[in-house]
Amino acid sequence: MKTPKLVVLTTLLALSTVVSAQEYAFKVLANKGNNEIKSGETWQPLKTGVSLKSGDEVKLSDNAYVGLVHSSGKPVEVKEAGVHKVSVLETKVASGSSVLNKYTDFILSSNAEAKKNRLSATGAVYRDVIGAEAIHLSLPKNEQAGIFNKTAIINWQGNNVAGPYVVTLRNMFEDVLAKEETPENSYVIDLSNSKYSNENAILIEISSKADPKLASKPHLIKKLSPAEDAKVSQALKEFMGEVSEETALSKLILAGFYEQNNLIIDAIYAYEKAVEMAPDVPTFQESYEDFLLRNNLK
Repeated sequence: MKTPKLVVLTTLLALSTVVSAQEYAFKVLANKGNNEIKSGETWQPLKTGVSLKSGDEVKLSDNAYVGLVHSSGKPVEVKEAGVHKVSVLETKVASGSSVLNKYTDFILSSNAEAKKNRLSATGAVYRDVIGAEAIHLSLPKNEQAGIFNKTAIINWQGNNVAGPYVVTLRNMFEDVLAKEETPENSYVIDLSNSKYSNENAILIEISSKADPKLASKPHLIKKLSPAEDAKVSQALKEFMGEVSEETALSKLILAGFYEQNNLIIDAIYAYEKAVEMAPDVPTFQESYEDFLLRNNLK
């Protein structure tokens, strides 16, 4: 007679766990300003990563910003100062599940882990970079050099090597495709340019104009195979179908999409655009820094 009771109890516990997992309305993915949350009777500071329930309220200060992700995975930006009921914010989200959920969860969990290891990771990577090369490119290893888009942003740390710098692009036969000088620590490659359109892979190297011996290691950028390109195109089509407009928040989630698909160079571009679109919201720059650290790019 005890067995049915045990089954009922187990079922109730399982249902309770499911309800608990679904009872939040939003998670805070980005936050700027002295914003607060009211859950119950008191106001508390709003922090990135916290969950908001339908009965909660959010208060934004002047010139503040809050980037929310619905439990379905869909993003919502809140910029207007004042008190916002979470239940009202929920009405701005279209019904139905979203493919975005796994990418937002990935960003939140990855950034939380990165923050725990930020100091030790920074020191270890920095020491490795200083000892390895004069100029360090923020690009992945060759096995992660694939790129889906036509634009790549290349950044580097000079490690006491001052500009101007010389950017040299070669094909796999070591023929020089382009050679340009820049005072910046960044360079944009447009792969749709006729210089590169017939190349499946490109080698990039950065050197000091004053002393060419002070240079980075050559790094590879390679186009995806037709099969790989088609696979990413289909997944991205589903992703973009859930994004109503281009915002810094949607670019942040897009960066998560690319990182999970091992497209690190594309993720860099998405993070750069997110920071560019919301330069006054520190969360986007912090998320970018966390991404660079966990991928050993800085």
